[in-house]
Formats: sequence, structure tokens, C-alpha cells
Amino acid sequence: MISCLSLSSYSFCEKIALKKYRRCVKTGCIKRPQVVSGAKKDGFGLRVFVLSDLHTDYPENMAWVRSLSTKRHDKDVLLVAGDVAEMYDNFILTMSLLKERFEYVFFVPGNHDLWCRWETEDFDSLEKLNKLLDACKQLGVETNPAVIDGLGIIPLFSWYHESFDREDDIVGVRIPSLDMACKDFHACKWPGNLSNRDTSLALYFDSMNEKNQNTVKQIQSTCSQIITFSHFVPRQELCPEKRMLFYPNLPKIIGSDWLEDRIRSIHGVESSSFACHVFGHTHFCWDAVVDGIRYVQAPLAYPRERKRRMNGGETWLPFCIYLDGEFGAKVMPCYWSDYYAINPRTPSNTELAPWVARFYNLI
Repeated sequence: MISCLSLSSYSFCEKIALKKYRRCVKTGCIKRPQVVSGAKKDGFGLRVFVLSDLHTDYPENMAWVRSLSTKRHDKDVLLVAGDVAEMYDNFILTMSLLKERFEYVFFVPGNHDLWCRWETEDFDSLEKLNKLLDACKQLGVETNPAVIDGLGIIPLFSWYHESFDREDDIVGVRIPSLDMACKDFHACKWPGNLSNRDTSLALYFDSMNEKNQNTVKQIQSTCSQIITFSHFVPRQELCPEKRMLFYPNLPKIIGSDWLEDRIRSIHGVESSSFACHVFGHTHFCWDAVVDGIRYVQAPLAYPRERKRRMNGGETWLPFCIYLDGEFGAKVMPCYWSDYYAINPRTPSNTELAPWVARFYNLI
């Protein structure tokens, strides 16, 4: 049985936050095997697809999952980066449909997966997490690190914390509070000392990854290519600047510093073209290399967002990120990561973009 850490482990989580306990990614990362130019690569015939934010409580999204080809290839892998469904029954149905279509399915939980507001059973969000992980085990869905044809795949548990946001706030505009804008504060139920209002949840979920450290080290020592994936965002540069956002405080509820630390402890500080991290949550299609790691988001998102062709529709999903031992071509379209590929990020500029100013009736 897969289970979460007990609340008695919280003191250990607090230690992780202290500087002297922060892992040293420069000296602690195991040197991985090198890919020799011209050599036959592992993973020939292996295809890895990525997808996040399925939100199949929407009938249109569930219909999209059902519409995926039922032709199953022996070496097809799907990485599901969270927010499958709010309702437990819809989660089970969705993951069952995906497992019918892909030989290997990997999953990490998102915030919507842990909402409890409409469930018929009385449980908190940690109990629901255990229930989801147990269901995954029964369905044959992987939630732990594994190696498939020489490719290392490492799911990473995570949660956001407000202090992740270090950029200048937008002032002079009446922006709804986090409590009003983010349903997590009401739809999730946390026991004990865990709360959305501090770093406790980010630390708790990060510490869940500790049980896999031996497996991760084995993967690091044997695999030249590794894909890590999470639901939440590891770096603030992977989200548009606040002045571009209809909800400028979004960066306060999207990411975790401990997640990025853990990613770097796996891939290394400098990394290489053989390192990739997949994430979700913000619904912005993204594909960019930052400090040597390729970061990718491929969300299905909400039906209303797809109708606006916010991410170019849905026909390109799920996105094939790895084929025959090689990482795939760039995700298309990626409006925001393409924008930042040619425009510098200027978070000190807090003048609202025209479409945001119109939204707040400022122009």
C-alpha cells in the first residue's frame, strides 16, 4: 500500500527548509552516463507523450479522452502531470481509459485532484491522496520512478507556497485576494499543521519524494536521459509576468522552490540536452530551455480556453516529447515561451498590459 508521510514527519519537513539541510546540487548530483555520439541509443521504438490539466469533470474533456485512439503501441508511455479530475469517480474512469490506450501511464497529483467539496465520502485531502495513489496501483498506473528502455522517468510530488513569488507586485489595482481567487483554500481540507497559507504543504509534498531517493540515485547512475515531471511550476520564469496576467497574483499559487532544488539535484546544475522536466497547473503551453534543462507544459485545460484557441486547440495533444531515443521537436504553439525567447523578462515593469488594463476597466 502506498501511503503519505504521517504528520509526525512534519519536523523532518521543517529541517529541509533550513539552509544547512538544503541539498547541495553541485556536489550531491550523481554523474550520469554520457551519450556517445553515433552510438545506438536506448529506447528505440519507445514513445513518451505528455499531458496535464485534463479536468475531465467537464464532459467535453472526458469526451476528448474517449476520442483518443484505442490503438495501443507496446512502447507508448504517457506522463500525466496532474489535475485529472476533481471527482474520484471521474479520476478512476479517466485513468482507466488512458491505461487502455498506453502501455505505461505515470501520474502525479495536482490541486484539483485533491479537492473534497463534492465527494460523497467524508475524507480530507491527504486521505483522498492516499485513495488516488491506491487506485493508481490497482490500475497499473505508476507513481514512482522507473526506467523504461534505458529512459529514466521520475514523478515528483509538489505543492505551491506564496513565497515562491519574488517579483514586484501590481499596485493601484483592486486585485481579489488569494482566498477569493483560488478555490484550493476552500475545496481542499488539510489536517493538523498543513496549510495553504505558509510553506508547510510545499515542504510536506516535497518530503514525500525522499522515499524514492535510492531509486533516483540508481536511475542517475545508469540513465543518460531522464525526464522528471510535476504538477506545479518549478521556476517563476515559466509563467508570464504579473502585468500580463488577468490575475496578477497568480505566481503566489503556482510553484515551489523545493521542487526546483529537487529537479536540479537530479539533472544537475548545468545539465544537458538530455534533461527534461514536464509540469502543468497554469494552463500556459510552454517549451523553453532554462539553465540547461528543457521545461515543457502541454495542458488540455478548460473547454472555454480551448474554444479561444489559447494553446492552439487540442489536436496536437498529447504531445510526443520522446521518440526512438531522442527528445522531440519543440511544442507548437507556445505563445508565451516563444515571446520570452525574443523579449527580456522585466518584472520590475508593473504597468498592466492593455488587455489586463481593460479587464480592470482602467482604459
